[in-house]
Amino acid sequence: MKKIAILFPGIGYTSDRPLLHGAKMLAQEQGFQVIDVTYSGFPKDIRGDAAKMQQSFEIALDQTERLLKTEDFRDIDKNNLLFVSKSIGTAVAGAYQKKHGISGKNIYFTPLAQSFPFLSPKSGIVFHGTSDPWAETESIKQGCRQLELPLYLTEGANHSLETGDKYRDEAILKDVMKLCLCYL
Repeated sequence: MKKIAILFPGIGYTSDRPLLHGAKMLAQEQGFQVIDVTYSGFPKDIRGDAAKMQQSFEIALDQTERLLKTEDFRDIDKNNLLFVSKSIGTAVAGAYQKKHGISGKNIYFTPLAQSFPFLSPKSGIVFHGTSDPWAETESIKQGCRQLELPLYLTEGANHSLETGDKYRDEAILKDVMKLCLCYL
């Protein structure tokens, strides 16, 4: 039985950073073959600029399409197909799934409000920090309510689910990974 996990990073948050690295290790422990999506060539100073955000999304989606063009996920049971995404990667993962008519389990780390139109109802779990400068907490709550996505809030955490307190950040990461493992 084939099990595939695909990692969709954020613009500056690659798969070697704590959330994605931890999820990757969990997926491998659960028997998933992992595919790391990578993208590059984004414009500078994106935050707050809707045109640059859209351009970045299009760049990431195009590079994802090229990277995964030889993959066929349609015959994989949706419980054996895992999409782990971070920030803009949440929109890319959702758009990719919709375009190709595939579904699987999703772990959405710190999605942007702009991601929700691409996400499917009841498609995964969401993690958000209440001090995330990239996404307003009320917008994330509303998007999760509308799509019936379980939302795990981390008080005082930023876009990386970090607070600046090393020990608290380690505890947060541990708790997030436990929730991801339960979801898997």
